[in-house]
Amino acid sequence: MTKTMTGAKMVVQALIDQGVEVVFGYPGGAVLPIYDEIFQQNHIQHVLVRHEQGAVHAAEGYARSTGKPGVALVTSGPGATNAVTGLTDALMDSIPIVVLTGQVPTFMIGSDAFQEADTVGITRPCTKHNWLVKETDKLANTLHEAFHIATAGRPGPVLVDIPKDVQFATGTYSEKAKRKSHYAPQLKGDIDTITELARALETAKRPVFYTGGGVINSGPLASQLLRELVEATGFPITSTLMGLGCYPASGDKWLGMLGMHGTYEANMAMHGCDLMINVGARFDDRITGRVDAFSPKSKKAHIDIDASSINKVIRVDMPILGDVAHVLEDLLKVWKANGRKTNTEGLAKWWKQIAEWRAIDCLGYEQTGKIIRPQHAISRLEALTKDHDRYITTEVGQHQMWAAQYMGFEAPNRWMTSGGLGTMGYGTPASIGVQMAHRDALVINVAGEASWLMNMQEMGTAMQYRLPVKQFILNNERLGMVRQWQELLHGERYSSSWSESLPDFVKLAEAFGAKGIKVDDAADLDDAIREMIAYDGPVILDCLVEKHENCFPMIPSGKGHNEMLLANAQVQGSINATGAVLV
Repeated sequence: MTKTMTGAKMVVQALIDQGVEVVFGYPGGAVLPIYDEIFQQNHIQHVLVRHEQGAVHAAEGYARSTGKPGVALVTSGPGATNAVTGLTDALMDSIPIVVLTGQVPTFMIGSDAFQEADTVGITRPCTKHNWLVKETDKLANTLHEAFHIATAGRPGPVLVDIPKDVQFATGTYSEKAKRKSHYAPQLKGDIDTITELARALETAKRPVFYTGGGVINSGPLASQLLRELVEATGFPITSTLMGLGCYPASGDKWLGMLGMHGTYEANMAMHGCDLMINVGARFDDRITGRVDAFSPKSKKAHIDIDASSINKVIRVDMPILGDVAHVLEDLLKVWKANGRKTNTEGLAKWWKQIAEWRAIDCLGYEQTGKIIRPQHAISRLEALTKDHDRYITTEVGQHQMWAAQYMGFEAPNRWMTSGGLGTMGYGTPASIGVQMAHRDALVINVAGEASWLMNMQEMGTAMQYRLPVKQFILNNERLGMVRQWQELLHGERYSSSWSESLPDFVKLAEAFGAKGIKVDDAADLDDAIREMIAYDGPVILDCLVEKHENCFPMIPSGKGHNEMLLANAQVQGSINATGAVLV
């Protein structure tokens, strides 16, 4: 069915037809026709953020917590350039978002007009695809195609740049694209390679599942099938930062997170395995460590929907291109048809070895005295919130790693963090996007004071829309991860790694109209967390923690998984100058 309408109305109608319920944005001259159409309808709620970077991160949080595409709307020039960080973040972490930008009129493009920027050129490297629409009749199909590309295959960000005269002009709107999209990613994996992997499951003595965000992106069925496969085979499983929740943290096969700040048992299992099954992960450098030392004794399989990710970093023996859910479904069928066999004797010895690694207790710590250790703060946050309908976002730094280590996720889509790009300032707007999608849930942003300050203005958004997001700040008055690296790698020369002028976070919360809480004594921590949870509105909890705590375990740059730094001095190993243990 086709209709005649203005380009601005087409934008709103396309969003409605695509099932969009929330748009995060900030108006400006080049998008005023679209904002006028938003004003005249009641299907979509617009959330006015305080900065365009916040709009895109909020759309990311919405998308990651729902599995649906997030949408942001910004103006031309600085509006578009402010969105670049969020676009790149979404590209690195495979988050489906659609960003709509205004542009100067077509006849002014190239004239250095007011608030003109080459948005398509600027964002080409940081989007899955982008478009500059110069004809109103092509706008509807472009918008529908944008949603398809953002969500199909490996998800990611797309951008549609719309000149102002195209928004004013009248054209023909169609509810669906006139032609079938050329973009049709392969969903079913090669059955011969899947059969080869099924045979490898039968004979492996030291297997491990290495899972990533691709499991979550594939949808709930993928996580369900993964759990079934893990329980049926009895194989251990670990995950990247982005994959947390695809297998329950309470599961007895769970080894904890893998990688630079992953657990001792996960990293040692990856180093010593004879069969490594990568499910929806991309061999990020924070996972592999030194590439030539990565999982050196294993036969490797890689399941991924993105052909460019396979054999890009690590050469594998069994590459399987396809959607995780489809491939796992076929793998289970083949393996079960072959008799559901595993190497029972080999597995028993493998689990015995893993038990010895677990006994190291690499995340163990001791809380004594008044000063709050950050590990303790996160552990108490976990204990007091785990029974709630809870979603966690984070900023980036030490606090992010402690949250990944000490918080347990039982289901997918409950953990929103910036993985690949490591974007400070991500968490607060992301928590707003999550809370918009889940109005009655407990949404907590685990933050460091430095990261939190980067997009603190979005507390105004939380107040305006009555979003009871909780900002849990681990305040060590330092750029914690930077300071840690300077201690370990740069001779304790602390160059610009702390601020000498931090705000009073309680007064800052009150200035926004939110509730502020400060805690600096371990004895008062539980009561402060309970007060934060109970308050029916936005909260900033300023939790003062040990200033020079390091985040361990840690694989130093250029080292293998079996060369970790541990905090526990009781472990056999050589103690280095920092008091950590090199295993």
